[in-house]
Amino acid sequence: MTEVPITVRRPQRADARRNFDALLVAAREAFATNGVDTSLEEIAKRAGVGIGTLYRNFPARQDLIEAVYIEEVTQLSEVAATVADLPPWEALRAWLERFVAYVATKRAIIDLLNRDSAMFGSCRAVMYSAGEPLFARAQQAGSIRADAAFDDVLRLVSGLSSAAFVDEDQRRRVLDIALDGLRPRG
Repeated sequence: MTEVPITVRRPQRADARRNFDALLVAAREAFATNGVDTSLEEIAKRAGVGIGTLYRNFPARQDLIEAVYIEEVTQLSEVAATVADLPPWEALRAWLERFVAYVATKRAIIDLLNRDSAMFGSCRAVMYSAGEPLFARAQQAGSIRADAAFDDVLRLVSGLSSAAFVDEDQRRRVLDIALDGLRPRG
């Protein structure tokens, strides 16, 4: 498969770029809270811009949904670079914390993403190339059991992320318990 660049094309002018970024944040929050059927007018209002600004940046709802997804993957990749110098377990743990937020956004919009598209495949490749080195380094350092695979960890965390929790503390506690299961025995 030919990898497709997964960048979101931002406007050049600073004010237009601020509006664009505000729309992405507002859309991510709105989709996570109310689902992908949230009106575009509501998203524009949350972003503090007019509906014309939204349509100028995202002519169709699908354009906005894909931009939100690409932005999540880009941020996940940036976190990997940011934490790479931490000790192996801490670096992986920090990346997985951001992965939890990525999963929440993905779950909100997944039904409207074309999972067979080049964009989706490229996003997956970028995500794996960001997280796998952190996982491998932690495993080589003996921080993660030898029989665990990176895909196992992603599925574990994804599954936990779909559960309903009483509050953020409970979510963090459950994630801690699950990640403790990755540690070598004995």
